[in-house]
Amino acid sequence: MPLPCRHLAAVAPRRFLTSTPRSRPLHALSPCAALRHAPPPSQAWRAAQERGKKTKATVKLDDLPQGLIPLEPLALEPDTHKPFPTVVRQARSNMQRFENCVLLTRVGGFYELYFEHADEFAPLLNIKRAIRVFSAGEVPMAGFPFFQLDRYLKILVQDLNRYVAIAEEFPNDKGNPGDLMHDRRVSRIITPGTLIDENFMDPFTNNYVLAIHIEDHEQESTHQSARPNASLRVGLAWLDLSTGQFFTQSTDLSALPSYLARIGPREIVLGEDLQASKDHGIFNVLAEDRHLITYTSPSEVQKVSGWSPMLESPLPPRLENEFTIEEIAAGSSLLQYVKTRLQGSNMKLQPPTRQLDVLGIDKNTMRALEIKKTMREDMVTGSLLHIIRRTVTKGGARLLDNWLSSPSTSLEVINSRLDLVTFMLNHELLRERVVILLRRCHDSHRLLQKFAFGRGDPDDLLALKSTVYATQELVASLEQDSEAEACIQAMVTRINLEGPNELAKRIRDAVDEEGLVQQHRLEDGEAGEMQALAQAVISSEGSAEDSNILPKGTRKKKASGGLRDYYSDDSDAWIMKPGASPALERLHADFAALAIDKTNLGEDLKKRLGAESLTLRFTPGMGHICHVKGKDMKLDLSTVRSVGSSKSTRSFHHPEWTKLGQQIDQCRIHIRAGEQRVFHQLREQVIHNIIKLRRNAAVLDELDIACSFATLAVEKDWTRPILNKTCAHKIVGGRHPTVEGGLEEEGRSFITNDCFVGDVQRTWLVSGPNMAGKSTFLRQNALITILAQVGSYVPAEYAEIGLVDQIFSRVGSADNLYRDQSTFMVEMLETATILKHATRHSFVIMDEIGRGTTPEDGTAVAFACLHHLYHVNKCRTLFATHFHDLVDMVVKGDMEGVGFYCTDVLEDKDGDGFMYDHRLREGVNTRSHALKVAKLAGLPEEAIAVAKKVLDGRVRSV
Repeated sequence: MPLPCRHLAAVAPRRFLTSTPRSRPLHALSPCAALRHAPPPSQAWRAAQERGKKTKATVKLDDLPQGLIPLEPLALEPDTHKPFPTVVRQARSNMQRFENCVLLTRVGGFYELYFEHADEFAPLLNIKRAIRVFSAGEVPMAGFPFFQLDRYLKILVQDLNRYVAIAEEFPNDKGNPGDLMHDRRVSRIITPGTLIDENFMDPFTNNYVLAIHIEDHEQESTHQSARPNASLRVGLAWLDLSTGQFFTQSTDLSALPSYLARIGPREIVLGEDLQASKDHGIFNVLAEDRHLITYTSPSEVQKVSGWSPMLESPLPPRLENEFTIEEIAAGSSLLQYVKTRLQGSNMKLQPPTRQLDVLGIDKNTMRALEIKKTMREDMVTGSLLHIIRRTVTKGGARLLDNWLSSPSTSLEVINSRLDLVTFMLNHELLRERVVILLRRCHDSHRLLQKFAFGRGDPDDLLALKSTVYATQELVASLEQDSEAEACIQAMVTRINLEGPNELAKRIRDAVDEEGLVQQHRLEDGEAGEMQALAQAVISSEGSAEDSNILPKGTRKKKASGGLRDYYSDDSDAWIMKPGASPALERLHADFAALAIDKTNLGEDLKKRLGAESLTLRFTPGMGHICHVKGKDMKLDLSTVRSVGSSKSTRSFHHPEWTKLGQQIDQCRIHIRAGEQRVFHQLREQVIHNIIKLRRNAAVLDELDIACSFATLAVEKDWTRPILNKTCAHKIVGGRHPTVEGGLEEEGRSFITNDCFVGDVQRTWLVSGPNMAGKSTFLRQNALITILAQVGSYVPAEYAEIGLVDQIFSRVGSADNLYRDQSTFMVEMLETATILKHATRHSFVIMDEIGRGTTPEDGTAVAFACLHHLYHVNKCRTLFATHFHDLVDMVVKGDMEGVGFYCTDVLEDKDGDGFMYDHRLREGVNTRSHALKVAKLAGLPEEAIAVAKKVLDGRVRSV
């Protein structure tokens, strides 16, 4: 009976590619040829290579070049008269067919690397590189136990951005002996953007692969400036294979950076024909964040209806005409690419949707406001997402991540979300009950997608059952305590449990949870089958040094113990209950009868042979044996065939036990086959209900976020915002959500401020000292806007906000020396984007425009930007500056709708002691108090004294 293997990541293919894939794993380093080739190996990598065979090396990932390192293929057969073994030839063949992938070949209980792959990646994976000597020549090789596949895939795919081809063992139809018993074929290509259920995936973030199609890009001259052509139409299509979510969008090249920031793709797919256009504007966009780029052969633009075989349900005919030609082309390219990665495996995705009515947040604003990651450490901790996340489900966490990237501009959507939050806030006991039930729910989106790929296992069935039962109780609780609230009724009516209830009952009646737990003990215990199998393979095929690859503590364990326990007649762990089907019920009855026969035979043989210690056993090496020990070893057993003995035990075959044991084995095999039939029936029932289950999961995610926002509002004393269609902000007592949290940890309180911009005063010009809170004030009002349009309560005493279509920020300082751009150049590029795209309904925050050049030039640039925003864009603007001459220019510049506000410093009588006054007041502050900040920073007193003299001289000269 074959050993169970629950840790294989590959899927048995239905068909295979017969030629090298045309896609290339490339890392976008620049707009030109650097996109196609990674830099040469580092010194640390070369040093690791030179340490010789059968050595171990530790290399820091930060020292390694990312992306593809070109490899020089080694000759396959130096001597044609002495060929390499079949497994080596198969590996070389697969390496040639999938030339840009790291090949992992399954050989028994191991995944192995050969030739140049072993040379390169053994040091990176920190595993042993060995040299196997064959008659045809030497072959470098390295390997690891199959149950460590996820560990090494994480390093290769997620850390090093490599593509990995998995070659699995398949029975060879020819049935020849030796290596020819198995045909090793690539069953899946794993890339950073095409992960499905790998254990190292981030459960709180979607893993998107994005395809981009550009309209008529051939017409753009390769001799023109590398600056992108903003008018080019772009089609986007992106999906998460782990959840089946599929989206499309049409935009233009100038807006592409904002979409990339919103989507956050792990991999980008472009047409191969773009490689010839080295100076195409898209490479400027993609080089900004060093995106991983894959080139594929351009696919024919087919109709959306052509996608139907890959979708779980067809699109309504009325929706097919809504997609643009660019969207359809991008979608076709994406699906073709994913299909080649999966090597013909079944794939069922959700129908594509478009993200409409979304608040635009460009890349710079996403980073400057630290919405999902901090600017300095690039970590979630400390970001807005980290501060507000109180979700208890993984699906809810991913949905919140998406909402923060794409706040809504629909009043109906926003108010429906706020109504739900308000209800949960006012019904504390119900909220607590809902949270408890949500904690019992599993990640249905990714579980269901596993079943859509034919990958689900009995544990996943139990997880779905638990989720369905929790959903039943949740619906009952909402219906009982809803008090006829429309928002709750709307959620309840979206949940369909008719089919899922039957599925859950079928799973409950079929799957044996205790048997499953017992099986896991056999697989994961100290003498578990996996480690025992690895040790057995090393004992029979490897060397003493090969045992070093085993996990710590495994080497001392004997393989026979784990395998004996697995094959023991007393260790049967049934996955399905006997009553799961009529056939299983009959088989279990037969098995019980055979167990009685075994007991009776054992007692009978004890009496006949006079051996009280006799036991009936099974071992993989000797089959069905009788085992005696102690004084019974001296009995006359000449009538039976002895198969093994030691100082204290003896084993022998007995024909009656051999015959009965074979009957037990056959019955056991039939039970396993019957369990498989029941399992496949359950899996089909899951697929039959997958649409309902997905929609129910979406409702659970929204309820999770509503409870999360309600809990947050209680903890932080936040208030419900009022959204309308005006162009004004009215915020009383506003606070910065992340800064306030940091101050609370230090036992300090946050100074609140009001903001009334866009009504009487369309623009606020904010002045004041360094470190007095101007930037915090600007950012907090942008964050309050985002939270309000996500559907959350906000950190303010009162908030009334006119819907914002786009938020722009120009704050902070940065350069881009890689692209030969100074701090001032970066500032001007970002400012130009704002002035070109801000509309009357946009909200703009600008901090210290023009500071990267001379005061005179900076003042001129700052005034020009403020003038354009006021007269041309006519948007709500918060504009902070240290250029005090700007005030007079604004007053004289026919800009009556500009309000002047400032922060200040409170000094003692001597002027030595001071404290910041973060509360905004109406007026202008012409003192920046830079020397106070310099003193706080620790500048020497001599330097401070010189600065005072210079400052005093300037003041007297004025």
